[in-house]
Amino acid sequence: MRRVYLDHAATTPVSPGALGAMTPYFSGVFGNASSVHRYGQEARAALDGSRSRIARLLGVPAGELVFTSGGTESDNHALRGVAYESRKRGRDHIITSVAEHHAVLDTCDLLESDGFRVTRLPVDGSGMVSAGDVRKALTPRTALVTLMHANNEVGTLNPTGEIAGIAREAGIPFHSDAVQSFCKIPLDAGGGEPDLLSISAHKCYGPKGIGALRVRRGMTLEKFLHGGGQERGMRAGTENVPLVVGFAEAAESLQREMDGEAARQRALRSQMIGRLAGGLPGVIVNGHPTLTLPGILNISFDSRVISIDGEALLFNLDLAGIAASSGSACTSGSVAPSHVLTARGRDLPTASASLRFSFGTSTTAEDLEYVADELIKIVTRIGKPA
Repeated sequence: MRRVYLDHAATTPVSPGALGAMTPYFSGVFGNASSVHRYGQEARAALDGSRSRIARLLGVPAGELVFTSGGTESDNHALRGVAYESRKRGRDHIITSVAEHHAVLDTCDLLESDGFRVTRLPVDGSGMVSAGDVRKALTPRTALVTLMHANNEVGTLNPTGEIAGIAREAGIPFHSDAVQSFCKIPLDAGGGEPDLLSISAHKCYGPKGIGALRVRRGMTLEKFLHGGGQERGMRAGTENVPLVVGFAEAAESLQREMDGEAARQRALRSQMIGRLAGGLPGVIVNGHPTLTLPGILNISFDSRVISIDGEALLFNLDLAGIAASSGSACTSGSVAPSHVLTARGRDLPTASASLRFSFGTSTTAEDLEYVADELIKIVTRIGKPA
């Protein structure tokens, strides 16, 4: 049976280059990067070199990069660190959107339970936040604006450059989750850059369990983990040198091919849309038509046209050797419809009958032809006219 992996937004395989770069640091160069002897200094050199490589990709000083366990920790550290530090100065208001990743939404819920006020901005039909809405929501007590760069479920890009400019003009820190977009498209959308930025290795062919948070120099965050003085005293814990090395190698390699790969995936996405629209009833493409990640295609089946169960779709695709998802990997065990799709106005049956296909460097046009053929067979078999 043919196997096709179209869930790269959930995770990617570790690239051969990253795997090879990591291998020596599991046993040969194994020192603790905080140790003063030669073993430790060899590890320190690899850590500092990798930090510089990733920082160059972001266009920020290496000293502004704090390594974490991944995007979730980076988001938590940014939100909680800024919130609790800002409350000391009388600022207790946070602005976010209804379509963020749960690492942000759930952290905002936690902060709200601890007395913070949270404004959750709506999104338009494509899943995009309005920069104007951000400006209107600002108050003298606003401590942080946190909005993702690219939506992990539908791929829509937020105007983060413009929003960063608005926040900076008001003297308010701006955090952006760029986990899905790092090394896939340029992060600078004009107008400004985030003060805090979350990235993760396993979305860009690096290992799981390692990420980073950019913290603009001069910012003070309350500590998230306590213990040693690693990461400029911002994140206690022995640094995971092998994973950091793999992160740098994978990200650097992917960014070298970024423009060409983005164009290739855009073409694949257009091919898939055309094939599905011509062969299936009631298909709706979710997300912005142009301001979107090139490698994410999220579709729904209009409940006014066809009745179909989203879980049954995924199950039957898996039987055909096809890996896709119904939304964020972090909520794939839930039967609830995507909060992103309901936030942008999809009715519950339509939102429940949704699929996210996310492409990678190994995805081919032949793969997508096979997937389209199989999906058409499945929908014909299990779908019922409304």
